[in-house]
Amino acid sequence: MGKKTKEERTNAVRLITAKGIPCELHRYDVSDGFHGGAEAAQKTGMNPDMVFKTLVLQGHSREHYVCVIPVLCELDLKKAARYFGEKSVEMIHEKELLPLTGYVKGGCSPVGMKKLFATAIHSSARELDRFCISGGKVGLQMVVPPEELAALIGAGFTDLIRERTV
Repeated sequence: MGKKTKEERTNAVRLITAKGIPCELHRYDVSDGFHGGAEAAQKTGMNPDMVFKTLVLQGHSREHYVCVIPVLCELDLKKAARYFGEKSVEMIHEKELLPLTGYVKGGCSPVGMKKLFATAIHSSARELDRFCISGGKVGLQMVVPPEELAALIGAGFTDLIRERTV
C-alpha cells in the first residue's frame, strides 16, 4: 500500500499546492525500478481506473503536446492528432523527455513542465471526483480533482484512447 506523505518538493507539487488545489500525495517503493503505471496503481493500492499516465507527443508541425490517459489504456494517436489539429502525432523518444519537460519516464507530470504545452485529458477523468497523476518524480503520485487540474494547466477533455478489444 502506498505511504501518504506531507512533504515533497517537486515542481508539480509546489504548483498544485500554491494554487490551493486539494492534493493527496502517495509514495511507493521503486527500489526495484519503475515498471509502469499499472504497478504504481498496485503499489499505492489505488483503483487503476483512477490512475492516469502522462504522455508527451510531437506533431507533424514539430509542436509538442501532452496527453493524460488511464494507465491501463493505449493512446489513440489519430484521436490525439485530431484533437490538437495536427496531420499526425507521435510519441517523443524517452531521451527527449528530460530536456523537453524536466521530467523522466515514470515521473512525468502534466504540471510543472519546463514549458506549458497544449494538453488533453481523457474524458473518463471527468467522471471522477479525484484522479491520480505523477507527482513529478518516480515513486510519487498525487491525487487531485480533474477539473481543477485542467483549469490550472489549460487542458481540455476528450476521448484519447483506443477501444479495448477482447
